[in-house]
Amino acid sequence: MLADHRGRPRTFAGIVLQEFDPAAGKLIGPRKNIFFGTDLDLVEGPHIYKRNGWYYLLTAEGGTGYYHACTLARSRDIWGPYTLHPNQHILSSKDHPHAALQRAGHGDIVETPDGKTYLVHLTGRPTTQERRCVLGRETAIQEAFWEDDWLYIKNGPVPSLMVELPGARDETQYWAERKYEFGDSLHKDFQWLRTPEPDRIFALEDGKLTLFGRESIGSWFEQSLVARRQEHFSYDAETVVDFAPEDERQFAGLTAYYSRFNFFYLTVTAHSDGRRELLIMSSEASWPLGKLKLPFSEPKTIPNEGKVKLAVTVRGRDLQFWYALEGDSELQKIGPVFDASIVSDECGGHQVHGSFTGAFVGVACSDLNGLALPARFDYFIYRPVSHYTDRYTI
Repeated sequence: MLADHRGRPRTFAGIVLQEFDPAAGKLIGPRKNIFFGTDLDLVEGPHIYKRNGWYYLLTAEGGTGYYHACTLARSRDIWGPYTLHPNQHILSSKDHPHAALQRAGHGDIVETPDGKTYLVHLTGRPTTQERRCVLGRETAIQEAFWEDDWLYIKNGPVPSLMVELPGARDETQYWAERKYEFGDSLHKDFQWLRTPEPDRIFALEDGKLTLFGRESIGSWFEQSLVARRQEHFSYDAETVVDFAPEDERQFAGLTAYYSRFNFFYLTVTAHSDGRRELLIMSSEASWPLGKLKLPFSEPKTIPNEGKVKLAVTVRGRDLQFWYALEGDSELQKIGPVFDASIVSDECGGHQVHGSFTGAFVGVACSDLNGLALPARFDYFIYRPVSHYTDRYTI
């Protein structure tokens, strides 16, 4: 994809072709802009295939938001000129706002040993009437077929939610509870933000995850935050934290997180007089207008000693925090029911074309006093839930 910083006439200025020499390990020869895209704009993500003497150029257009599409063109010569598909866009939901799969584009053609053709592509499954994708950008597959040397999507161009595929369907792992215990290494499901020096923000010690308090969860820079992706529309998450804050500038806990602009965060913190309390922070506005709201509910005073169990339940659109003090067997609600759909691509990223990481859930620790006060987490549980509000549950 060629970018023109002048935007003359477009910033996404076309698809450039150049030969690669595998022996020399470098690009050689001239570069040529072989495809300027359609009026949908934002042409990118090129793939070239050769079939029956034709070169097929498959690109993505429209950005990764709700105008996303797969555009196909072909030529007898790899250098062009390329002729557009009769439908231009072979896959898209842009004209069908009620389709279950939205934001469909960035495709790739695959063929199976039995001769069938499929298109794998990116997509999003929005929830609520606001069309918010809490699971971010996902991968889907569509059956396709060739006719007159053009590729068509079966029942397309709108992607189908359910597709017949070779092979058995097994969702055992998808619905299994994940309990993470902290041994010698952090599980691959977890990620953290920005720093190439993770030792500054966390350590695995004595079977616990220790986070060292850094900047605020709303910071542009160094956050001590470890989280895993939300993979289900409804889920439970739970952890136990040992944290001894001295004042209101030290806080640690459990967060449903999209970005520094967009999160819900149940924290163990302290009042300015040193009394420990539970407090919920949130930021619910989209980029770049995110505004930290503190507190969203009345603080809950808790003993200054002892571990605290923190939990969150998400049931479709409803998000509720819970807690239990050391020695208590029952969780208690804390705070109101929040709108879980806010932690989504449409609210946590760029509104026009959307972001695509999806929501996360995890743990965080901040020490605005600059003392790197540690918070120790015993375990982390992520439990998928099949709920009646989830219309995609099979």
